[in-house]
Amino acid sequence: MSVTVTMTSDFICPWCLIGEQRLFEAIDSLPPGLEVQVDWRPFELNPQMPKEGMDRKLYRSQKFGSWARSLELDAYTVAAGKREGVAFDYDRMTRTPNTFAAHRLTWLAAPEGRQRAVVEGILRGYFTEGRDIGDLDTLTEIAGEAGLDREMVRAFLAGSEGEAEVRALLEGALARGVAGVPHFDVDGSVITGAQRPETLRHTILAAQARKAQAAE
Repeated sequence: MSVTVTMTSDFICPWCLIGEQRLFEAIDSLPPGLEVQVDWRPFELNPQMPKEGMDRKLYRSQKFGSWARSLELDAYTVAAGKREGVAFDYDRMTRTPNTFAAHRLTWLAAPEGRQRAVVEGILRGYFTEGRDIGDLDTLTEIAGEAGLDREMVRAFLAGSEGEAEVRALLEGALARGVAGVPHFDVDGSVITGAQRPETLRHTILAAQARKAQAAE
């Protein structure tokens, strides 16, 4: 019996990194024999972000009214991440990127069986290492570190393949009513936000029970 978890997220959302960490903590605690397939779907928190991104201090000051308020919010996620073993290093982050290319790379990685490695590489590259994940060379490096062929990825990112498919997925998320991330669809049961591992575990087990009952 397998359960599918569709996680809709954006790479500039710190709670998506925490939520992903908690999801796999929940999966690791499941009884043997229960398989979980995780599929990542794209969401853009800043769909109007310039392709080259923006200076992070300027962007965050405009969005939250002041740089001081941005620092308060950063401190809150640093504390939350520390409890999960996730290290946020905002001092190394200088730009807020446009994440569309990163979502295209995630789309490319799925049939290659490298989606999780790419997603985690992008998230940690941004939040822990301060890498510019809107930069195509940076994304190529992350893809290579995740086991994808660098030259193939470089050519892919330089072209337009996958753009229509990713835009369709973005539109699909809005059509499903996704308004914030992380958003988890566990075989039809929807939960939002960086839920505790216990909540995610319970939701997965409940989905398994429903499927088992339906199969009887």
